[in-house]
Amino acid sequence: MSSLLKAIRETPILWLLVFVPVVFAAEHVFEGSPTLLFALSVLAIVPLAAMLSLATESVAAKTGDAVGGLLNATLGNLTELVIALAALQAGEYMLVKASIAGAIVTNALVVPGMSFLLGGLKYHVQEFNHVSARVQSSLLFLATIALLIPSVVSKVDAVSASGGAATFTQQLSLGLAGLLIVAYALGMLFTLHTHRELFASAEHHDEHETPWPMGLALATLAVVTVIVALVSEVFVASAQEAAETMGMTPAFVGFIVVALVGGAAEMASAFSGARKDRLDLSVGIALGAATQIALFVAPVLVLLSYVLGPTPMDLSFWPGAVVMMLVATITMALVTNGGRSAWFVGVLVLMVYLVFAMTLYLLPPMAR
Repeated sequence: MSSLLKAIRETPILWLLVFVPVVFAAEHVFEGSPTLLFALSVLAIVPLAAMLSLATESVAAKTGDAVGGLLNATLGNLTELVIALAALQAGEYMLVKASIAGAIVTNALVVPGMSFLLGGLKYHVQEFNHVSARVQSSLLFLATIALLIPSVVSKVDAVSASGGAATFTQQLSLGLAGLLIVAYALGMLFTLHTHRELFASAEHHDEHETPWPMGLALATLAVVTVIVALVSEVFVASAQEAAETMGMTPAFVGFIVVALVGGAAEMASAFSGARKDRLDLSVGIALGAATQIALFVAPVLVLLSYVLGPTPMDLSFWPGAVVMMLVATITMALVTNGGRSAWFVGVLVLMVYLVFAMTLYLLPPMAR
């Protein structure tokens, strides 16, 4: 516990933790002020993300960057899962799909792009395990193809003419959900067990930092993740109205803003790792989170829609979202192929994301 208190005292960004109880109190006192709740929830999520970053670095120091990255991706994605479950129960399937697509693109572009940029500004050239990145990119490409097929096939004339397009899409989505979950499980078996020697971290500079005790780090990860999920619910509930007040479109909010705030935990850990020349951790968090959302979170939401949702949800996304996910996957496959990075590589990756953000801000995707 002393390590935790010391970190709070010495890290100014953690002083913003005071906004955590404030946002919960404001939720009841200022229920009719979505813009205020929106701002307070963002201020609360930022220090919580920093806490997750510190705890994850301590776990990674003892388990290795591959396992540390997977653990951070898993806990970080709980926020996206909670957001999607709330929208699922309300039958807001377009919001669910927007958050899924936005989270995949954000984790595949923003997290590694900023990591390459921040790390490259401190180190001339950085290296990471390109084998691990290649496997994760391949899994993400598989998931993108699985999300592309229902969107394309449902528009085929033969399917539409039969009058059973909706039933066909639901059946196909259910089958694909099962396949994606199996692929994710086999991918974890491959990377963490049968061929784990291929995924050892590249050498990095030792910062001589003393990690937290494992028990404290794991407890912090669990508790803070729950709090992040609760604060995220306040954020999502207020985001739509606050966005309209600030002139942002619903598509921009769902695909860009919600994804960025929901991925704050992964970003904090990845950026910190890059600045310490631990690019394996950064790339593992980025691609691990994107892959986990595409191969696990999205299929699980399809299955849960049969229980929690008013009607079953399918995996048919609007064309713009599918194109952006496919381009993001190809971009990461290209830039991580060599296992080396510099600051300009990060700039190029971020430019791809900014193209998407500008497009959504000016011309939001409409319902299919």
